[in-house]
Amino acid sequence: MTNEESIKSQLEGKFEFLKDKIKVTRERRLFSEYLSQEEFLSVFAFAVKNLQFAHLCTISGVDEIENFGFVYHLARQDGIVFSLKTSVPKDKAVIKSIGEYFPGGIIYEREIEDLLGVKVEGLPPGERYPLPDGWPAGQYPLRKDWNPEVLNEAKNPLATNKEGDG
Repeated sequence: MTNEESIKSQLEGKFEFLKDKIKVTRERRLFSEYLSQEEFLSVFAFAVKNLQFAHLCTISGVDEIENFGFVYHLARQDGIVFSLKTSVPKDKAVIKSIGEYFPGGIIYEREIEDLLGVKVEGLPPGERYPLPDGWPAGQYPLRKDWNPEVLNEAKNPLATNKEGDG
């Protein structure tokens, strides 16, 4: 049995709901299908605490029209990467912070708040990232329904001068 198959077996043994939701797509790569937030948090914690997934590579967030989807990419020392998927409905756009496991992940969570407008519960106060301080409130550039024309409004301090002097 490969290391990837062993990890899959341990996950499925611990969490019955993972049956047929974990795929080994190739050497050193495991993916979960979408998990509820509760399922995701349990599996995430188990992978970190018990399966030696000690590195958070990144968090990818995407607007899926009706939901926001997130993929958390975890890695082990042996190069195995486990990508866990979760989603939340747009009308309940709140996820929980994973900062207690990976304090460095806070930067990815700030991106999620700034670029998608998803609230991250448990995210400590801090400066916004990556958008500048003068960015218009309520404007989330990674949402599919975002209209960049809002930046062309004269009252917006980020708008560029059309005559080229600003």
